[in-house]
Amino acid sequence: MNETPTTKFLSLLRNPVSYLGLSVTVLSAGLGIPLMLLDMLSASGNAYLGMMIYMVLPGTGVGGAALAGMGMWWEHYRRTHGGQTLPLPRLDLNDARDRVIAVGALALAVVVAATLSVAGYRAYHFTESVTFCGKLCHEVMKPEHTAYQYSAHARVPCVSCHVGEGAGWFVRSKLSGLYQVYSVTFNKFSRPIKTPVHSLRPAQDTCEKCHWPAKFFGGLQKVFTHRISDEKNSPWQVQMLLKVGGGDPETGAAGGIHWHMNIKNKVYYVSDESREVIPWVRLVGPDGKVTEYTTTEDPPKPEEIAKMPLRLMDCVDCHNRPSHVYKPADRVVDGAFELGQLDPSLPFLKRESVRLLAASYATQTEALAAIRKGLPEFYAKNYPKVLEAKRPAVDAAAETVARLFSSYIFPEMKTDWRVHPNHAGHRDSDGCYRCHDGLHKSADGAVVTKSCDACHSVLAQGPPQDVARARLATQQFKHPVEGVDVVEMKCSMCHNGAPGL
Repeated sequence: MNETPTTKFLSLLRNPVSYLGLSVTVLSAGLGIPLMLLDMLSASGNAYLGMMIYMVLPGTGVGGAALAGMGMWWEHYRRTHGGQTLPLPRLDLNDARDRVIAVGALALAVVVAATLSVAGYRAYHFTESVTFCGKLCHEVMKPEHTAYQYSAHARVPCVSCHVGEGAGWFVRSKLSGLYQVYSVTFNKFSRPIKTPVHSLRPAQDTCEKCHWPAKFFGGLQKVFTHRISDEKNSPWQVQMLLKVGGGDPETGAAGGIHWHMNIKNKVYYVSDESREVIPWVRLVGPDGKVTEYTTTEDPPKPEEIAKMPLRLMDCVDCHNRPSHVYKPADRVVDGAFELGQLDPSLPFLKRESVRLLAASYATQTEALAAIRKGLPEFYAKNYPKVLEAKRPAVDAAAETVARLFSSYIFPEMKTDWRVHPNHAGHRDSDGCYRCHDGLHKSADGAVVTKSCDACHSVLAQGPPQDVARARLATQQFKHPVEGVDVVEMKCSMCHNGAPGL
């Protein structure tokens, strides 16, 4: 029987390479479609199943189809160079056989197009999901994903901040992701992950979609409860008025912490790569007046400043850990006391808990074992009667400290509060003092203020029972440890989240 041009064209598939390609494509589709339906019906996603459904199987399916096409080209080349002439395929709808082929091909094309459309849609949402960002590269992203779950932004998808709206940044993020895939595959990623992220989208495009700086105003009253590292784990409270402020006189007096926020004033600066050392600042006021401040402590030369990248200050220059917050050891222990998770009657529990959290460990497994062993050992050696009388409380405290370690400290990735300091404040890192240190001066002698009252006022302080009875009034901050000069010294010179003050 004579072959038609169509059947001759399809006969090009009769070669080992095309057979292999078609087999791979059919197998990928046979696995992918049922798994995709299963994923669509599932209440929760799985990172590795999602990767298989939306990345691996589509890739192998397309690769198989390409391989089949290459096989057809190879078969065509072999036949034509063997003296055989192959006519182009011809479709005659008057022929019943051709009609069956046409209808079948059209139906197959519709099914394939629909499947690829659904798969593409699902793949897009999968690659934009928290599961994809946080769980797929488990070792690398474990610190970020864990801290994210304890943050105030735990219900905000990663891409809302790291990508934002629009196709441009979506494409840019996927292109940068290719290098990240390479880094993870070949173990080229840094430990810890380097910050800040210099390619991060400007905060005006992300943070300000929810947070509206022009509407910030007024003050926020907060009570900070700490535990002193003494035998009694003595509580110490500071009631403070945080001057949130803003830059829009329509909503309140321009001033306070958010005075910096590019509404009426624009602040530019140059810094080192980590943005922890800021030697030069430029302020552009509402009237356009420009004032430049240079540190008097090892000041850079003008030509050095000119070579450094100029950055416009935005949200993340202070709120640099909005989601991935690695809280200092003493702060998480204070919080555990406040929540009733640690028994304050256990002598030196604050000091010993912080000591165990801040110690150096190679792995998390080693750390958890040392914590669960170390706390009972301390009481066995120094307070055996306390251990005998309160063994359940000691064991519970050890478990609480171990949980705190798992939540905020990651030895394998060399990640904790010491390598990723939080600049929203100035107690455990320089933070505000990067500029507000009293050392940045302008040519006419103006100094960037170091006054504590510029951003907050202490209303009451002392033991909780005294604070509860106190008449609220602005007062000078008093350190609970006598002899500490809180005016001249930076808080971070002593406070670093580790054992001590």
